[in-house]
Amino acid sequence: MATNSKSISFSRRSAGALLLVGVLAGVTVGGGVGVIAASTSKSVTVCVDKIDKHLNYSKSGVCKPHQTKLVLNQTGAAGGIAGAKGDTGAAGAAGAKGADGTAGTNGTNGTNGAGVVITQQSVCDGTDVDTVANEVCKIGMTGPGGGHIFLVDYYDQYAGFDYLEAAPAACEQAATTWSAVNTAVAAAGGWAARAVGAGQANTTAILAVFTTATTLNNAAKYADSLTCGTQTDWFLGSYGDMRLMREILQGIGNFTGQYYWTSSEYTNTAAFPISFNQLEQLSEQKNFGSFNVRPVRDF
Repeated sequence: MATNSKSISFSRRSAGALLLVGVLAGVTVGGGVGVIAASTSKSVTVCVDKIDKHLNYSKSGVCKPHQTKLVLNQTGAAGGIAGAKGDTGAAGAAGAKGADGTAGTNGTNGTNGAGVVITQQSVCDGTDVDTVANEVCKIGMTGPGGGHIFLVDYYDQYAGFDYLEAAPAACEQAATTWSAVNTAVAAAGGWAARAVGAGQANTTAILAVFTTATTLNNAAKYADSLTCGTQTDWFLGSYGDMRLMREILQGIGNFTGQYYWTSSEYTNTAAFPISFNQLEQLSEQKNFGSFNVRPVRDF
């Protein structure tokens, strides 16, 4: 007969008894000896009787020769089913208000409503009841020379002047040539000489070329020699000056001619007139004597 220290084979019924151990753990064992808590880590010895198939608790840890000894640990296996997810907690309270940011710097002051950057002059006469030239000059007003203002340089685009004024109709000259001879005036030719504001420089250049008694009888000479409305600083306007005059004063300037000379040269033998009844640009021989002169002044 084998001792209790050796492994002992047992039948299928013995195996069933072993499976029963897991069920009986934690219940009354050893004929009411006591209850062993499943949570303890203490080992328990039980003896499986091979004859009557009973399971007996061994307090001493020793089994009889006809019994199979089993040592059991009392710690139970972990549960296999996870608990359900808890409900979402309530929202936390709002955070405290942050501190105010630093103040921004002040913006720069804007210009006045008209965006004026020039020093305006009160030397014109408008539509008020009197005829005193004491109002700020605006386009269409009567200027110091008795004619109409047709340019106000609010944004100071032009050097040397802020206003352009056309001579009144009473100071207009008819049937005048640009020059009696076909001599080039280089300073009055090219794109720059056609620009708004180039009339005074063109006139000076023309007079520097035509100096004899014969050649002085021309449009530039007439404008430069004019005294009108007590003003003596008249000149022959450039193509740009005269075109702007036509666009602004058409209908109020009392223009008597269809074509007017400009001080802008086209070639050695031709110059630019401008039509006040048509819009096309053309050139004409300098000695053509049927165009009018409407002088211009700036201030």
